[in-house]
Amino acid sequence: MVTNKSKRFITFCSYAVLIIVGIIMIYPLLWMISATFKNNTEIFTNMGLIPQNPTFEGYKNAMKSYGGNINILQAILNTFKIVIPKVIFTVISSTIVAYGFGRYNFKGKNLMFSLMISTLFLPQVVLNVPQYTMFTKLGWVNSPLYLPLIVPTLFAVDTYFVFMLIQFLRNIPKDLDEAAKIDGCNDWKILTKVIVPMLRPAMVSCALFQFMWSSNDFMGPLLYVKTPANLPATIFVKLSMDADAGFDWNRILALSLISIIPSLIVFFAAQSQFVDGISAGGVKG
Repeated sequence: MVTNKSKRFITFCSYAVLIIVGIIMIYPLLWMISATFKNNTEIFTNMGLIPQNPTFEGYKNAMKSYGGNINILQAILNTFKIVIPKVIFTVISSTIVAYGFGRYNFKGKNLMFSLMISTLFLPQVVLNVPQYTMFTKLGWVNSPLYLPLIVPTLFAVDTYFVFMLIQFLRNIPKDLDEAAKIDGCNDWKILTKVIVPMLRPAMVSCALFQFMWSSNDFMGPLLYVKTPANLPATIFVKLSMDADAGFDWNRILALSLISIIPSLIVFFAAQSQFVDGISAGGVKG
């Protein structure tokens, strides 16, 4: 039998390990924040978190325009113009497709599901050339509405989210569907009034993943956005680096920090729903 002292010792060790691991994990972020207040010399010579000669030049220069008539705030706004529609359309389309696979039996269902799952193993790099050719012929490249980045999400092209929602949907008893039909609900009402409320944690998880991935997407905007004023934050931060003339690292780090603040806010705001969604996905009903 484990004594109270042993329990306290185990608890102490557990928390000690978690604190040490947490410090190790968060140290790079803390160092990046402190480095925004250092000059180039101190950045490369001082690994401490407290700047010896604090300066705000990094943030002042970060607000300047680089690579055309655009600054970091406009770049973040452009990022939202891409990310928000992608998140909304991805959640809607993936939910509808998952509902079809999870609740209906139709001819060729297993084959179609297998083909859909097989696309998970298809690297995006092999699709870049045919997709770019198709979007060029459609005249969507450099569209101010970011059509090549947004329109595909209307068709549930992110297989991972569809599969994830199907797994959640399998945990919802079909008896609820039958009860709703007895009450006079059609298929659309069953989806919106019964299924969607129970899928909300999973849908929040999908939205959060899509928000993070789209916010960090570099290749997509690099291929399809040509006008400097329409560039998102990922491309803007890269273009603000002048490899020939050199650059101030505090400005680059300040730009990076400013660009990830929206993602951090969204993640912590949706953290509880995200954890609920992940936890629910690991329990079979």
